[in-house]
Parts: sequence; C-alpha cells; structure tokens
Amino acid sequence: MTAEPHPVRSSAAPPGGRATVVYAAAVAAYFVAVLHRTALGVAGVEALDRFRIGATTLALFSVVQLAVYAAMQLPAGRLLDRFGARTVIGAGSAVMAGGQLVLAVADTVPVALLARVLIGAGDAGIFISAIRLVAQWFPARRVPVLVQVTGLIGQSGQLASAIPLAWLLHHHGWSPSFGVLAAVGVLATGIAFAGIREPAAEPVATAGPDAPTSFVRAVRLATESPGTRLGWWSHFATPFSANVISLLWGVPFFVTAQGRSTAEAGALLTVLTVTAMVSGPLVGRFTGRHPLRRSWVVLASCAATFVAWAALLVPDTPRPLGQLVVFAAVVGAGGPVSLVGMDYARTFTPADRLGTASGFVNTGGFVSTIVGVLAVGVTLQVVSPPGATTYTLDAYRWAFAVLVVPWALGVGGVLHQRRRTRAAMARDGVVVPSVRAALRRGRPAR
Repeated sequence: MTAEPHPVRSSAAPPGGRATVVYAAAVAAYFVAVLHRTALGVAGVEALDRFRIGATTLALFSVVQLAVYAAMQLPAGRLLDRFGARTVIGAGSAVMAGGQLVLAVADTVPVALLARVLIGAGDAGIFISAIRLVAQWFPARRVPVLVQVTGLIGQSGQLASAIPLAWLLHHHGWSPSFGVLAAVGVLATGIAFAGIREPAAEPVATAGPDAPTSFVRAVRLATESPGTRLGWWSHFATPFSANVISLLWGVPFFVTAQGRSTAEAGALLTVLTVTAMVSGPLVGRFTGRHPLRRSWVVLASCAATFVAWAALLVPDTPRPLGQLVVFAAVVGAGGPVSLVGMDYARTFTPADRLGTASGFVNTGGFVSTIVGVLAVGVTLQVVSPPGATTYTLDAYRWAFAVLVVPWALGVGGVLHQRRRTRAAMARDGVVVPSVRAALRRGRPAR
C-alpha cells in the first residue's frame, strides 16, 4: 500500500484551445516514435535474411537501440528541464527520421547498428516530454488519465507497425518501407516545432544561483526520494514481457515455434496492443481515484504475467490460438501499468526536477527489456545447433523461462521501495489507512 506525501501536483494552465493543440502535437510525435521503435518487431524475419545473421545478432539490433534509449534518459530529462519539450521532441523526431533513412539503405550489420543508435537516441526524450506537457497544461485531477491516454495513442503506433508496415514490407521490400518511415518522421518533426509550446506561466528553467551546479547533482536531487525509486521499480517490473514479444521475439516465436501464419502472428501482436490501449485509461482512472493503492495495480500485473507465461511454457506442445490470444492480452496490459511509475515521479518530485526524475523512472522498463531481449537471444543460440536461424519450441521454452529473473528482481524491488516509501511518509505524518479502516469509514480506499 503506497501513497504520496502530498496532493497530486500540476502547475497546469487552464486547458483550452492552445492546450489541445499542444497535446495533439506532442502525442502525434509520440505515435510516430513508437512506430519507429517497434518497426523491427515485424521485420525480424526479413532482417535475418537481409543481414544473414543469427538470433544473438538480431537481438543486438534491439538491445543497442534500447540501451541507447535507456542511457539517454537522464540526459534527455535534464535537457527537458533546461530547454523545454518543444526542442526535445522536435530534435528527437528529426534524429529518429535520420535513423530510419540510414536503416533503409543499410546492407551491413555495422550500418544497421548505427541506424538503431540514432533511433534510440531520438526516441529518448519524446515520451517524458509529452507527459511533462500534460502536467503543465491540464488540471491535476485529469493528469493520470491523460498520461494513460498518451500511452494509448502511442500504442496505436505499434498497430501501425504491426499492420501497414508489415504490408509494405511484404509488397515493396525493405528499403521502400523504411524510407516511408523516414518521411513520416520528417512530418512529425514539423508538427512538433509548429504545435508545441510551453505554458506562459511555466518558463523553461535556466541556470541561476540556486540551480544545481552539475548534472550529477541534478540527477541525485531528482532521484533521491524513495517514492521516485518506487516508480523506477514499478516501471522495471511491468512492461518487459510485452516489449520482448512486440519488439523482436513475438513474430518468430508465433510463426516458427507455435506454427501460426504470419497473419495470425500479426493479429496476436494487434491483440497485445489493443489490450494495452483498452486497459490504459482504466489504470489511469484507478490511480487517479486511489493514489494510495497504486502499487496494487503493479503487483497484480506482475502476478497475472507470471501465470500467463507459466501456462504458455510448461506444456511442451504448441498452444491453441485461443490461449495465445489470452497470453497476448495479459502481457499487453503490462505496458500501461508501467506508467504508474511515471505517476510516482510526478507526485514525489518538485516541478523543476520532473524531467530528470521522469527520465530516471523511464529507464526502468527499458533496462528490464534490454536484459530480456538479449537473454532470450543468447539462450536461443546456446540451446540450438550451431548456425541455426530458426528455433524450436523447446528452445523458446528455455529462452523465455529466463525472463523469471528480471520478473523476480522487479517484484522484490517494488516491495522493498514500497516499505521505504511508507516509512518516509510516516515520518512526515502521512499515515496510510488499512483497507478495512477505509471501508469502515465509508470512504474509497484513497
């Protein structure tokens, strides 16, 4: 049972036409960023053939992108605090467009890895900038739901990669498909610079006599709260299963190990994405109404994900399509649940450090995703014959079983930081009532 030490903060200007325009521009850029981020997930088979690589090298494509994304979170957050969302989103969109253009012409592994570096670097600041704009432009009571809606719209970018991009790849090939993605990135850049503004009452922070004197000190101040660290572990524990499936290993697993067609594999990724889109607003509504019980959502998602993986991996035969649909739906819900971690950052961090704190929290899920994607690739190659480029069901069962390690670390981290957060709150005089006491008083468990 976690809580926040003070009411949900928002410096928001009153919403209106300008707020709507700013929000629309930000979420459009985020939609395109997710499209860029997940594009390789539907091109895994084509990448194996184009670059003549094995599972470990294919995993490296995603790992490099995610590692750069995660490594850039704190610098991106600091840049956000200093220069504002318009600059970070616009520049990031332009860099991602350049990365997709490089990938369109790449025919060697080093060039493809350079493209993935650019995509990860450009992507790093876009989401945290978008949710900062939500906190700046809208009333506090609407922020949790709007953050989830932002994530929902971003998830629809994954749908665009699962369906239209897959069609482009099948009918027009590698270079035209990724060239189209580069053009879309240029469009997103223009929208960001044209539509995004900081609220007039919220000028971008500039250095002053009381400002942190170094990047390291700024990061320490933004991340020292146990509540912010609880946000990091919440973000670590919940999204990596969905990311491992959607970013790289889902289509090869469904096609080569479960015996499904490419169309069925794409449909399963669509189920994963639609589930995330549907569950996001529900998660946001719950956390907005019951902020003292936010960790319940996190732990419930972890438990459901564990059960879904166990039901998939324990049997040694391909699973019926219905079970695969349920699996995709359950793990898909972990994406929006991870945004509870961002809500912790917002409510435990002063406004002038929110970008850095959000960047810190946002590294959590990408660290666990990097570990998961790479661990699956390495395990597949270790348990398969040398030189294999397709893998058996038993190989995938061993590989996916390794994901229990980041799962256990995440659950343990949430429980530990939850205890520390409640202890810090108690020292500040904030007491979390038990559920029984809250119900006895006839009030919602808030």
